[in-house]
Amino acid sequence: MASKVPKVKFSNGYECPILGIGTWKSKPGEVTQAVKDAIDIGYRHIDCAFVYGNEKEVGEAITQKIADGTVKREDLFITSKLWNTFHRPDLVRGALQQTLKNLNLQYLDLYLIHWPQAYKEDGELFPADESGKILFSDVDYVDTWKAMEPLVNEGLVKSLGISNFNSKQVKRLLEHATVKPVVNQVECHPYLNQVRLKQFCESHGILLTAYSPLGSPDRPWAKPGDTQLLDDPKLKAIADKIGKTVAQVLIRYQIDRGIIVIPKSVNKSRIASNFDVFDFKLSAEDLQLINSFDCNGRFVPMTASLGHKYHPFENDEF
Repeated sequence: MASKVPKVKFSNGYECPILGIGTWKSKPGEVTQAVKDAIDIGYRHIDCAFVYGNEKEVGEAITQKIADGTVKREDLFITSKLWNTFHRPDLVRGALQQTLKNLNLQYLDLYLIHWPQAYKEDGELFPADESGKILFSDVDYVDTWKAMEPLVNEGLVKSLGISNFNSKQVKRLLEHATVKPVVNQVECHPYLNQVRLKQFCESHGILLTAYSPLGSPDRPWAKPGDTQLLDDPKLKAIADKIGKTVAQVLIRYQIDRGIIVIPKSVNKSRIASNFDVFDFKLSAEDLQLINSFDCNGRFVPMTASLGHKYHPFENDEF
């Protein structure tokens, strides 16, 4: 059964389903079933990352679904990301090869630099000093990118992209890149709608992918009483009017803006509900109203590496 998800076209001609399933914070032990459920429901785009620590389990699900004939490899769009401790150019290829091995794949559809800032190599994924402060590496993300470019010619990845880059970093990367990034994956939802970054990236042929589109309600650092996007009464009013859930409105909000969106869930009924967004569109008025909720409200501030010279959110940049 061909999936009903519309596709967007990258600047290099490849296509990507506009809706995918995210796997961040999906516990090992839950994620295999979640990804199998997602593929059965019709998802064909799976967003992974080495640092999530669950690539092997995602790989098991993909392998089983290909083996049982539900999908072929070429039906799927699989993304993963290069973690901060592997930015040093001599480590890039090995990091990708480990990801491919974990996922049991011959190639990735998309490989991203997970963050512009590098961490100290050859140790923990979150290397820290005695006081718990993250140990930085000063590898330049441009050099990391240069080490990723040959992976395309070798057929190990189809497209390259970036994640969590601000506009100045995107611009600087483009000045040096031979292979252009096709996407910038960033936190994006009504409280942080990324309108300026979207315009900037699109003017350079780069699409946005929205992570935490539901406001990351299960982020590990959330405190009781923190704002929950899903409880916003203004969003609830729009959802009630259309007869959809707030989550469905939040997902559709990105699709209607031409932004790739990767909501995460391990709950089968929610995975199905998040997919049920192709029988309605938001009106221009609703989109405008939702855009007005922006308050630069970032749920994933990456405070652990504040002070790094390449931290993307240090200043008032977009």
